[in-house]
Amino acid sequence: MTGTRSRIASFIFDNSLLLLAGTAAAVIWANVDVRSYDAVAHPLHFWVNDVGMVFFFALAAKEVFEATLPGGPLASARRAAAPLAAAVGGMVAPALIYVALASTRGPTELVRGWAIPCATDIAFSAMVARVIFPAAHPAIPFLLLLAIADDALGLVILAVFYPSGSLSPWTLAGLMSVAIAAALWLRRRRTRSFWPYIVGPGALSWAALYLGGFHPALALVPIVPFMPHSPADLGLFDPREDYRHDTLNRFEHWWATPVHFVLLLFGFANAGVPFEQIGAGTYYVLAGLLFGKPLGILLFSGMARLAGAHLPPGLRVGELLVLGVVAAIGFTVSLFFATAAFSEGPALAETKMGALLSFVAAPIAIVTSRVVRVHGRLATATAKRSPTSRKAGRDPRE
Repeated sequence: MTGTRSRIASFIFDNSLLLLAGTAAAVIWANVDVRSYDAVAHPLHFWVNDVGMVFFFALAAKEVFEATLPGGPLASARRAAAPLAAAVGGMVAPALIYVALASTRGPTELVRGWAIPCATDIAFSAMVARVIFPAAHPAIPFLLLLAIADDALGLVILAVFYPSGSLSPWTLAGLMSVAIAAALWLRRRRTRSFWPYIVGPGALSWAALYLGGFHPALALVPIVPFMPHSPADLGLFDPREDYRHDTLNRFEHWWATPVHFVLLLFGFANAGVPFEQIGAGTYYVLAGLLFGKPLGILLFSGMARLAGAHLPPGLRVGELLVLGVVAAIGFTVSLFFATAAFSEGPALAETKMGALLSFVAAPIAIVTSRVVRVHGRLATATAKRSPTSRKAGRDPRE
């Protein structure tokens, strides 16, 4: 019985089904009675978006940071060049398409949401990629690398372009300096527990961002690198991380499951949009994601190859196109960018719906994979997991 429950829980967490459940509940409730939905969801926004999502972005930052360690896929310029170029292209092209449409067709207030189609939801994109590509196909790790780089650039965009209030640089600099100094002090004292990093430097960093006018959900991003960590990276979401007991990995092991419940609440609090609010912003977001993502990934990957970078052996251009369509699932991070870009109103509702409907990229990618004849059978392997997946399974040393 225990083994069955563990497998069910792993399936739920590995496929982010709690996030989907919260999203579905929000969409259904909002289309039945939007006023009662808003009355329940609105009070959750601060606690979910500004507090709970701190830990979601911390786990994403952990994967980005570890990928830069020795042995990591982003540790050298040569290894990082192709996925970084693909990530940049997968952000630039969608943004340009979105801005072009919003500028020429209006309303121009939508231009502020240019970053919404830049996002790639790593969990759902990886899940769809595992359905399309065989477990050992090079497209899967390349997509994960691309998504990690996308996350890193997305954190920068959120911090720089979407302040949450009036900017106060001196407040930010003063409090953040204290937060970093406190994190460095804990590190030098070889503090093994992750809790002091959260309640001390993490809280100071949150206050620095909040009072400085930036989004406080990024509070733990500058603190994560100071937590004691392993000297080298094992690889993308390697299951052997389950058996590492450094502070940073213990932080991930502890928070991986709670973050799924944070995402359940995030989906519920933010995804409730009546279908009649589909509008121009919806179409602009979808155009940026569905056309811009694959186009930008193909073009920038090609330019990287001309500059001397190498794609993984065995990854064909047609399969790269499929990968680009898979990366067009924006969902979680696109929703977050929408809430950061717009206050309540038509622009927010329309762009949120675009983020939700980006799931249409999944069937489009499956059809495209049949057209370009992806090598190998359709697979449902779950060898690679998202940063928010529960770390479960047998010890690989057995």
